[in-house]
Amino acid sequence: MKTLINIFFTALFVILLSYLMPGVRVDSFFTAFIVALVLGLLNIFIKPLLVLFTLPVTIFTLGLFLLVINALIIMLCDSLVEGFEVLGFWRALLFSLVLSFCQSLVASLSGKKD
Repeated sequence: MKTLINIFFTALFVILLSYLMPGVRVDSFFTAFIVALVLGLLNIFIKPLLVLFTLPVTIFTLGLFLLVINALIIMLCDSLVEGFEVLGFWRALLFSLVLSFCQSLVASLSGKKD
């Protein structure tokens, strides 16, 4: 049940960010829900592989390369989900930063323990 609530809040943040950020477009709440699902799946299956393969670069940049990986995950989601569009790498990076901040804020307010 917590997973479904997290997906709902992520979809809500995706739709909200599409209104606030120029260069990010989401067609509907259903599309935002699909984006939240796809982002969750990409973060579970693809992101650990990217982190593993880019570990030397991540260590060399003191972890800042993880931000690039997050932006790449957003851009991959953009190419997979019809009706979701992020224009460019820098907007994807900003979108991922704001989305991660909102998700962590909700997690801290809900008292979720990882």
